[in-house]
Amino acid sequence: MSNSLADLEASRAGLLQQFLTLSDFRPGTVSATPRRCGKPSCHCAQPGAAGHTQFRVLRKIKGKSVAESFASPVAFRQASEQVGEFHRFQRLVAELTIINEQICRLRPSEPDQAEWTEEEKKRLLLFIKKLHAKSKRFSR
Repeated sequence: MSNSLADLEASRAGLLQQFLTLSDFRPGTVSATPRRCGKPSCHCAQPGAAGHTQFRVLRKIKGKSVAESFASPVAFRQASEQVGEFHRFQRLVAELTIINEQICRLRPSEPDQAEWTEEEKKRLLLFIKKLHAKSKRFSR
């Protein structure tokens, strides 16, 4: 992959086009868990039996793990496709971030005044304070 600014911008444009092809997505992880139904006459109650497989999508909501079960295989297939699409979304975001960082390093800065104005300093300090407050709030 070339590292010229024009090539990186073209790669970024291609990635942004891929975002338009995303379909429905949801966060989570697909899992299958063996469960016992509780009926004493069921095959799952026998010692050493694997039990019934229960398909779930696991995710975090406000820091707590939540499992969603599905009544039908069709609903589970749809949810697992949506989870897969979410993972695709995350990969695209990661790639876009890498390319944008490279673009930011290569893009020449515009010649301007050599010193910060007092107004720019105030705005920048306020922005940094707000950014730090947000990052502390999200890291809890």
